[in-house]
Amino acid sequence: MTKVSPSMLSADFSRLGEEVRRVESAGADWIHIDVMDGMFVPNITIGPVVIESIRPLTGLPFDVHLMIEDPLRYLDSFAEAGADILTVHAEAGGDVRGAMDRIHELGLKAGISLNPDTPVDVLEPFLPLADLVLVMTVQPGFGGQAFRESGIPKIAWLSRWAETSGQDLDISVDGGINRDTGRRCAEAGATVLAAGSSLFRLQDMTSEIALWKTFGARKG
Repeated sequence: MTKVSPSMLSADFSRLGEEVRRVESAGADWIHIDVMDGMFVPNITIGPVVIESIRPLTGLPFDVHLMIEDPLRYLDSFAEAGADILTVHAEAGGDVRGAMDRIHELGLKAGISLNPDTPVDVLEPFLPLADLVLVMTVQPGFGGQAFRESGIPKIAWLSRWAETSGQDLDISVDGGINRDTGRRCAEAGATVLAAGSSLFRLQDMTSEIALWKTFGARKG
């Protein structure tokens, strides 16, 4: 069944702890946390201190998406703060393969992500190291953008690669995810839906999350 990972970028930051508890009680599988450094993307969000502050509030895995340059510099800090999955970008500067190796050395799951305009085959050198691939269906940096259809064939390509290689690979998708786009992504092979505004705008997201979890059962 499809995992649902609500994106805290769309949460009410004035009551972040309450929002964490809300998504857990609504049935979320993971919590998606976007980290932006103002260099890789033109925005700045949160760092390890905030992640550490909310870590005691839930036992759900923290799915931390690092939209930062040269991520190897900060991996230890995010691990110590309580991340469970650290995803770096194929387009990030520095030693991306070395970053993925270090994530595993820290005992965490390693993810690799790519922007909407990046061809999916750029990921091939990184895939043997990956526990998760994050397909961006919006340009990273800001929430609330429209879904880009170019992500669907990328998800399908990755799903075929995982099946052919026999690798246990989660395929996550982030950007413009709602009931319709989430269903189509799951049908293409996505196993994780990271969604922000379409969930957080609901007073009660429980039934919506429950519905999204059924999408994976319809693959094939």
